[in-house]
Amino acid sequence: METITPAGQVFQYLITGITVGSIYAMVAVGFNIIYNVTEIINFAQGEFVMLGGLFMVSLHVAIGLPLILAFPATVLLVTMVGVILDRVAISPIRRPTVLSLIIATIAASILLKGTAMFIWGKDSFDLPAFSGRNPIVIFGAVVQPQYFWVIGFLILIVVVLTVFFEKTIVGKAMSACADNVDAAKLVGINAQRMILLSFALSAAIGAVAGITVTPISLMEYDRGAMLAVKGFGAAILGGLGSFPGAVVGGLIMGTIESLGAGLISSGYKDAFALIVLLVVLFFKPSGILGSIEISKIKRF
Repeated sequence: METITPAGQVFQYLITGITVGSIYAMVAVGFNIIYNVTEIINFAQGEFVMLGGLFMVSLHVAIGLPLILAFPATVLLVTMVGVILDRVAISPIRRPTVLSLIIATIAASILLKGTAMFIWGKDSFDLPAFSGRNPIVIFGAVVQPQYFWVIGFLILIVVVLTVFFEKTIVGKAMSACADNVDAAKLVGINAQRMILLSFALSAAIGAVAGITVTPISLMEYDRGAMLAVKGFGAAILGGLGSFPGAVVGGLIMGTIESLGAGLISSGYKDAFALIVLLVVLFFKPSGILGSIEISKIKRF
């Protein structure tokens, strides 16, 4: 049996950290999409990830749909959940404030978690890896093929969102709402429709994260809460509202967790990332790539 060298172990921790960080980054991107349009934090974002994994298990494993059909069907189903969340929990609120909208997303998170427990129970569910589970040895590290799917989908999401927000009329309209919603309304942009679209996009991205991570770490009904915390931490670390910051923050958090768990103690893996988050916010309250305006909001 081949012995893993210290350098191979470090690379193993790095590739694992980048994979986990890619999931955190997807969750953080979902947070930022809604925050940029509404200035609220959607604490149901983690539930989109959970639903993505569980819907995929039902369609691909239980029903037997091929992967190529189950994947888009799952994304569509979770996107519909995001749309319903906006229409049922956000839009009906009269004279909405940021606090009331955030509370509404917390209530929605609890409701979605309870519904998932009722439908799927408390068991953990596995999903077949997209390319099998035969590991690949790279620089002395044992790498699962699914890792590359997770990282690849993060790259794809970043590219698609960049093109969407910079090249399309709808993307530019959403960006206009993020800059100044009142001015956007004056030029004829339907702000309510942009909010609806932001929830749909964030739900779709959450679904992709859930689908790709389930073959690695299983999925259960209560997984979303911790993913939301980690994703929100990544968004804050990178700079709330910044899409590049969300990716950077997610990758940093995942890498620190993996290195800390592997080289020091797995019992403190969550603490390592939070300590780094606190240090960064102490010296740069806006986050690594955040704006000064965001840092001013945080000080209130």
